[in-house]
Amino acid sequence: MNLLLLGFGLFLLLLLLSLAIYLLTARKYESASSVAQSYDSWTQDGILEFYWGEHIHLGHYGSPPRRKNFKKAKHDFVHEMVRWGGLDALAPGTTVLDVGCGIGGSSRILARDYNFAVTGITISPQQVQRAQALTPANVNAQFKVDDALNLSFPDASFDVVWSIEAGPHMPDKARYAQEMLRVLKPGGILVVADWNQRDDRHNPLNSWERLVMQQLLDQWAHPAFASIEGFAEELAATGLVAGGVTTADWTQQTLPSWIDSIWQGIVRPAGLVKFGSVGFIKSLREVPTLLLMRLAFGAGLCRFGMFRAVRAASPSPITSDAASDQNSDNIKTATI
Repeated sequence: MNLLLLGFGLFLLLLLLSLAIYLLTARKYESASSVAQSYDSWTQDGILEFYWGEHIHLGHYGSPPRRKNFKKAKHDFVHEMVRWGGLDALAPGTTVLDVGCGIGGSSRILARDYNFAVTGITISPQQVQRAQALTPANVNAQFKVDDALNLSFPDASFDVVWSIEAGPHMPDKARYAQEMLRVLKPGGILVVADWNQRDDRHNPLNSWERLVMQQLLDQWAHPAFASIEGFAEELAATGLVAGGVTTADWTQQTLPSWIDSIWQGIVRPAGLVKFGSVGFIKSLREVPTLLLMRLAFGAGLCRFGMFRAVRAASPSPITSDAASDQNSDNIKTATI
């Protein structure tokens, strides 16, 4: 009984400690530089890569979800996204732009397993260096520092534009949509996976939901979350989409990732030795955010959105008066 009380007391102490660190060391979005600095820091210390592997995104646990190895679920996510987007039917040599590539995990799968020619871009110089170091010479993937809101590539440069969980870092969602479609060739495919919030235009956030959302923004350098409906409308509003935007909600398929992220710190105690007390404190400070993410996605406050669009052969003008109606007509929901 005494041991049980001691264990419970230790747990509460650690929880309070993590909460104090969490509140005192928020990483609020200030500019593109603050996002780059956050990712540079996460890459340099190596903690995130140690626990999450080369894929700094959520995993896919099936539909319905089932127990799965944490890192395998991330690997599986890439293949599920390829299939959902119809990219598995594309020919070897297809050119792909991976927007927000992290340390290149998805880029390497796309290049190695599908024989695509991949260019990964990130705003973090440290991520580019690490992605290059992890990529074998025989894998057709290259990496560079670039800004997703001001891409350095000419119009119609790529057959596919791909992005996973980069959207929340974008302060201008319309510009983000425009730039990804601009560099896509006519007939090319855009496939995006993102964290989204509930569409609050029809169901406004209450006081506690606003508090939770503000913490999720402040802790991981996010300026704003779009809704699935809102971002689909931004894509359609570019006038660069042929046949409408297809969306899907993968919240349930990815939901186990949040608790599995915390569980990694428990089942992999080697991290305590590898990173020491500083690493332990850094890891501990992420626990409240991960728990809040699980709460938000589980309660329907946040949703995991999937987006697919085909680049039109030529821009179609959309007048401001008709934009809203046309955007609604051009959004299709997928159930898989």
